[in-house]
Amino acid sequence: MEKVRTSKVGHFLDRIAVESEPGLSNAQLMLFNHDLKPVEPERRQWGAWNFVGFWIADSFNINTWMISSSMIVAGLSWWQSWICVWLGYAIAACFICLTGRIGAIYHISFPVIARSSFGIWGALWPIFNRAAMACIWYGVQSWIGGNCVYLMIRAIWNSWRPDNIHNGIPASGTNTVMFVSFLLFWAGSLPAIWFPVEKIRHLFTVKAFFVPVAGFAFFIWAIVRAKGIGPIVHQGSIIHGSELGWQMVKGIMNAIANFATLIVNDPDFARFARKPRDAFWSQLITIPIGFAVTSFIGIIVGSSSTVIFGGAPIWNPLDLLEKFLQEGGSGQRFGVFIIAAAFTLAQLGANIAANSVSAGTDMTALLPRYLNIRRGGYICALVGLVMCPWSLLKSSNSFTTYLSSYSVFLSSIAGVICCDYYVVRKGYLEVKQLYSGKKTDPYYYTLGIHWRGYAAYIAGILINVVGFAGAVGRKVPVGATYIYNLNFFGGFIVASVAYWLLCKFFPIPACSETWLEVGDEIRNMRVAYDQDSDLDNYDEESVTSGDPKHDSEGPKVF
Repeated sequence: MEKVRTSKVGHFLDRIAVESEPGLSNAQLMLFNHDLKPVEPERRQWGAWNFVGFWIADSFNINTWMISSSMIVAGLSWWQSWICVWLGYAIAACFICLTGRIGAIYHISFPVIARSSFGIWGALWPIFNRAAMACIWYGVQSWIGGNCVYLMIRAIWNSWRPDNIHNGIPASGTNTVMFVSFLLFWAGSLPAIWFPVEKIRHLFTVKAFFVPVAGFAFFIWAIVRAKGIGPIVHQGSIIHGSELGWQMVKGIMNAIANFATLIVNDPDFARFARKPRDAFWSQLITIPIGFAVTSFIGIIVGSSSTVIFGGAPIWNPLDLLEKFLQEGGSGQRFGVFIIAAAFTLAQLGANIAANSVSAGTDMTALLPRYLNIRRGGYICALVGLVMCPWSLLKSSNSFTTYLSSYSVFLSSIAGVICCDYYVVRKGYLEVKQLYSGKKTDPYYYTLGIHWRGYAAYIAGILINVVGFAGAVGRKVPVGATYIYNLNFFGGFIVASVAYWLLCKFFPIPACSETWLEVGDEIRNMRVAYDQDSDLDNYDEESVTSGDPKHDSEGPKVF
């Protein structure tokens, strides 16, 4: 080992290592670096309005625009589908606030929070799980962003069409026009990955002003062209009784599933909040309003398209913009360019928020000695390129269904984490120990793995696994389908209850007997074993008004 350290390879590895605290053990070098440590006060730069801008910006994206369309096609009226959107995103906002509060109080990211629930080393699987999905989604969303860039270029140069330009890559599954458009979007996203998370809020501020304005302009344009709001808003539901009820349940769950990744990774942003309340009301109120307004615009524009072009409604806004381009005219082309540019910015912001930052944060935790959020973000972008998303989307009809259904796995992770924090530990975390590889420390459990967390996690998956198979095309019993219709709730509740019961019968250390959040006492923590934690005023006895958290025999257990 000493020869490796003094060799050229060793020197090279030292040079590419990221910033970290001196004096860390080998185990701690796998648990800690600058991007994983609790955010110090000077980097807590996200105020309440930054979160408002973040969610307004995130709500205006193509997925949200189209989310009501599948419900209307399935038989709901427009207002029934819109109620589903309101309820779904209101519930999702509650879950967002639940997970986000942990980050806002203790200023730590999801990978660090997961260590208290799954163990110091056991957390690596949930972290890898989410990082892999973020990379895949990054590629998929980049491909959609490439379609937006395609419309921008075509609005300027009408010859930029697959049927007009020679396809130099016929065996690739795509064509030259669409691939170049995708590559331009992908390359244009790279500068945004460079900025640290506390600075990237400015991107969402710009997006929050520009994208909604363009969305409302599209809304007005469609109504003016159709001389009204179209026939969709006048038609009722074509299903009734229990079928109608279950279809509305599925609509609500689709809205929540659309948020599954963001529910888990909200601490990655909330940890930069100036105060915990900055990440609460701003998110709880803005999310349902922003996403409901976007879906409403999508409904009306889709309805208007039946009058403008005849036939079935065009729910995909990009397809509708292409229809406008086919009509020609400089005014049409200018309008399409502006709106396509807004959708491009919308896809960029959504990709950074939901995929790049979360993947970068997760990869930082997987290899903290050599990766930080920036490097992880670029690895995510590279994976999104080499995975050839156009091939996946074209070759498998169930691929996007699989990605959306994957929320059942994330729901059980969220269930374990929320139960651990709010019910079992009652808000108490020993933050320094989350970076410790000592076998005697409270989050090491058994070989660094918390078997209770894993048992609850698996239980939350099992309740939905048969229905999940049905969602991706397998034939399953109807009962499993009904259970799966409540997929996020089922996974979250089963995982939470299982975790609580296991911790009740097999107590764990480092829990409080009363509600006790001490995260705001953290200032600039040092975790090396030979260093005392630099926590200003972080004295448990004074924090709890003379009721110390630990007795002389060690931490209390739940």
